[in-house]
Amino acid sequence: MISEFELLANKVDSLAELAHALRIENAELRRNSAQLLAENVDMHQRMSQAHERVAALLEKMPAEDSSDKENA
Repeated sequence: MISEFELLANKVDSLAELAHALRIENAELRRNSAQLLAENVDMHQRMSQAHERVAALLEKMPAEDSSDKENA
């Protein structure tokens, strides 16, 4: 009977250790997720800025004449 209680106590201890490890892992995953979300927002902003710069450069480029296309 005592061995059954010891076995049960060991299982409860193992379960408690596993729950603790999972809490730590979950907290780490939440931190990583928040960091990746912040990086994603930053990259999106940088891509938008690059798009705006390219669009501005394209607007400054002179338009091709139809005669320029024929000579090329």
